[in-house]
Amino acid sequence: MNQGEPLVLIISGPSGSGKSTLAEKILALPGTMLSVSCTTRPPRKTETDGKWYNFVSEPEFHQMVARGDFLEYAQVFGKHWYGTPRRWLDEAAALKKDLVLEIDVQGALQVKHKLPGAVAIFVLPPSRAELERRIRARGQDSEEEIGRRLERARQEMLNYSSYDFAVINDELDRAGREVQAIAIGSRCGVPRNEERIREILKSFGG
Repeated sequence: MNQGEPLVLIISGPSGSGKSTLAEKILALPGTMLSVSCTTRPPRKTETDGKWYNFVSEPEFHQMVARGDFLEYAQVFGKHWYGTPRRWLDEAAALKKDLVLEIDVQGALQVKHKLPGAVAIFVLPPSRAELERRIRARGQDSEEEIGRRLERARQEMLNYSSYDFAVINDELDRAGREVQAIAIGSRCGVPRNEERIREILKSFGG
């Protein structure tokens, strides 16, 4: 791995698993930055443009696809489009920071294919019943939509073996410590530090 390349940390999982909250735990570590996704969905009342998402029109999104601006992109639930702009990789490299991607399972699998050195963390709810409780607590979805989300979650969880780590989000403080430990441990990987290790070896004359 090139020393100049940023460490890419993917945090992914079913809707309602708590991946955004755990991404914030990683972003609390020094030397990290968020990759802000683009989406064609309208912002929710609590959301501001540019924080977690840049909200764009569908024509704008497809222009970005045509220009090759995205590292990954996908249509979710057959409705809105989501994508990760490539420019965040360049920005993270320039700032010498680790890049955190909080994306869905489709996007995570695309990024792992393109960047095999990325570290992918899969966030799971402790049970179907708990995931349903969390989705209902948001009060945003119809019964039909809740059913769709639960079935999609089941299908997404079948991809668990494509990830490097799994964190079961049943207790937030513990899960937060786990994702931070994964991020810190990933910084110590031999391939990431090989250039520096070789320099140290040279100082020993070999």
